[in-house]
Amino acid sequence: MNRLTAIVLLAVVVLSCVAAPALAVAQPAEKAAAAGEAKAPAAASSLNILAGAAFGAGLVMVAAGYGIGKIGSSAVESMARQPEVAGSIQTAMIVSAALIEGATFFALIVCIAK
Repeated sequence: MNRLTAIVLLAVVVLSCVAAPALAVAQPAEKAAAAGEAKAPAAASSLNILAGAAFGAGLVMVAAGYGIGKIGSSAVESMARQPEVAGSIQTAMIVSAALIEGATFFALIVCIAK
């Protein structure tokens, strides 16, 4: 997976965490207002918010697992080819995995906060 694909995937994950719950809440309220009824029940809208957050969190975890797994497999493969640079490869791998985990935690917080 190249960098552009990873960036697009991360953007989709974050946008799904932010937009899906907002759309889920807005649709029942708009339908009720158009029909001249009272507001939609709070239980239905909170269920939609939880479903959107769960979908976004799941997508975030799958993408993070794939990214960290790809980093680990590439690092082990390159260490096997050039054992003399294993220390620098391992350091770069740990830094990259930490950056991915940081982005994952941020996306999870965004999903849970909505």
